[in-house]
Amino acid sequence: MKKTVLVSGGAGFIGSHVTVELIEAGYDVVVADNMSNCDKTCFEGVKKITGKDLKFNLVDFCDMEAVNKLFSENRIDAVIHFAAFKAVGESVAKPVMYYKNNLESFLNVLEAASGHGCHNILFSSSATVYGEPDAVPVTEKSPRKPATSPYGNTKQMCEDILQDTVKATKGSDGEIKGILLRYFNPIGAHPSALIGELPRGVPNNLVPFITQTAIGKRECLSIFGNDYPTPDGTCLRDYIDIVDLAKAHVSAVGRMLEGKMKEDCEVFNIGTGRPLSVLELVNAFEKVNNLKLNYKFAPRRAGDVTAIWADPTLANTEMGWKATRTIEETLEAAWKWEKHLAGYENV
Repeated sequence: MKKTVLVSGGAGFIGSHVTVELIEAGYDVVVADNMSNCDKTCFEGVKKITGKDLKFNLVDFCDMEAVNKLFSENRIDAVIHFAAFKAVGESVAKPVMYYKNNLESFLNVLEAASGHGCHNILFSSSATVYGEPDAVPVTEKSPRKPATSPYGNTKQMCEDILQDTVKATKGSDGEIKGILLRYFNPIGAHPSALIGELPRGVPNNLVPFITQTAIGKRECLSIFGNDYPTPDGTCLRDYIDIVDLAKAHVSAVGRMLEGKMKEDCEVFNIGTGRPLSVLELVNAFEKVNNLKLNYKFAPRRAGDVTAIWADPTLANTEMGWKATRTIEETLEAAWKWEKHLAGYENV
């Protein structure tokens, strides 16, 4: 019998790409989202890419009654939990909103899953749990430092909640298994240009701001900080293609459902292991798409760390997963998606 995976926040940027890869890997997928930071564009794109007439479930994961109803109406074997607010800068300005939404939604998913016989939870974590690292690249054994933003703090707290739940249920009928995927900076779009990153309002992430500036939606791209202790003064990051990231989730879910886990709660870094500066990324976008961006340097942004990138060796060896797409392919796909949104022909 096919296994069924619930993707909470499944209409968003990462969730939609993961849904495509899960379906193509042979899973049934239940997609649920409250649409607070997206619209149905990517969900409809998923249906076109996969040829599946997926049902959409409008669910606020902070509503326990709605979450229980979702679990009671579907036989769910594993959950991939994305439903959360995700902007570092916004979390600094609105900490209470972030703590309430990100913690309550995850607690509700855990409680409902446990109550309905679902024992496999994959949590969408983040490199922000490492804070400002002592050394790079970071491994899964690198210490979690004090988070530099409430967003990062919610990721640390949800990791702790899952690990405590796994320990507490060990050996019981309701034993929970957990995987924490700490990913770095997801960028790009599906090569089909039918799904991609589609933030509401002004983008908080770099690449959609780049593509919106290139297409003329934004007048100028601001690069926050050019006085960091890095080769060109801009922050260093590990930019991972969204399709590569999505495939990591399929590998992790298979590992859980096939009983291949070596620990009850496992942690994996999902990145390329190759750092790029913000300026290098901007220059690469210009080069691969043969255009010139209007950008300026702005003051540093609260919550940003200087430099962080992954050591992905554990994910490569244990899950058999590896990032394969080049930065050129990724940035070409991102631009193709932006042009698709603008209605360009022959994107």
